[in-house]
Amino acid sequence: MYLNKIKIYLFLQISKFFILILFIFLSVAWLLQITRLFTVTNFIHIEVFDIIILSIFLIPNLLTVIIPFILIFGLLLSFIKLNRDNELVAILTLGLGLNPLKNTLIIFSLIIIFIFTLFNFYFAPKIYEIYKTQEYELRNNINLNKMVFSNFLNINKTTILDFNKKEESFKNIFISFKDEKENIVYASQGNITSKDNKYHFKLKDGFKISIDKNNQIEKLEFLDYILKIQNKNMSNNKIVDKNTYTIFDDIKSENYLNISFKIADIFIIIFIIYFFYNNNLKNLNLKTGNIIFFSATCIAILILNQILKNSEITLLFYIFFLILSISISLIISYLKKYE
Repeated sequence: MYLNKIKIYLFLQISKFFILILFIFLSVAWLLQITRLFTVTNFIHIEVFDIIILSIFLIPNLLTVIIPFILIFGLLLSFIKLNRDNELVAILTLGLGLNPLKNTLIIFSLIIIFIFTLFNFYFAPKIYEIYKTQEYELRNNINLNKMVFSNFLNINKTTILDFNKKEESFKNIFISFKDEKENIVYASQGNITSKDNKYHFKLKDGFKISIDKNNQIEKLEFLDYILKIQNKNMSNNKIVDKNTYTIFDDIKSENYLNISFKIADIFIIIFIIYFFYNNNLKNLNLKTGNIIFFSATCIAILILNQILKNSEITLLFYIFFLILSISISLIISYLKKYE
């Protein structure tokens, strides 16, 4: 009974610091991402509420990146606090040895690995796909009436638009688009609206130049001209991004490299926990130098893993470099103990 209370207390202490670091890291990461979204979408004047909602869909994907870092600092802070308050020594003096620490760490690790696996293998990719789809739609549902200026804006794959805007009036409208011909349209003023997945241009006082496949040029001058252009950007096709693929998508497409990335992320979490126990907790070595060695080593491996995942690398080279980096860390830790 007494042993169970110790385990519960240790579990609560580790969980408390893990949640604290989680809140700090996630807040910083989310603020950086939402700032980026505001910067990118500011010139097309997307509503603030829409950007905030969009950024929420980034959170599961952010969690899969930052959880290993949270684990490093959560473990360190919780056990530094326990050591500073002499609670670790008190547990040892009860004659229980390291068993309460080891068992609690195993239980906590299994919970974290289970949650991380669910997010990394399924939920994060699924929710990230929603994010990519909504981001795509926001970028391509442009409210031109809210734009102050346009710097040769690609409103779809075949159409470029440029204009000046004074109050509610569009001036010096330039449109370049392709259908069966290459077309250039200029108007001194006009009105632009978006309806039924089409851009409607009511243009005044301008001209249209069309060039066909035989390089024959046709010029039309107009006082009033109506032009409708399909918004071809809008599509319900699946976003092509490896971060949107669940483990089932990877298996179906036989994307073994992406599967190895997901599995390696779990092994890295296991390595962090094992490395902390073996390097810091086993001998209660929570001195500054040892803490720096543990955190620097784990962070270096995490950064290397992210670099490898974002580079054009083969499956064999990825596994080789990852195993090599982990092996070097363990060898250095072993030699460090017997200096």
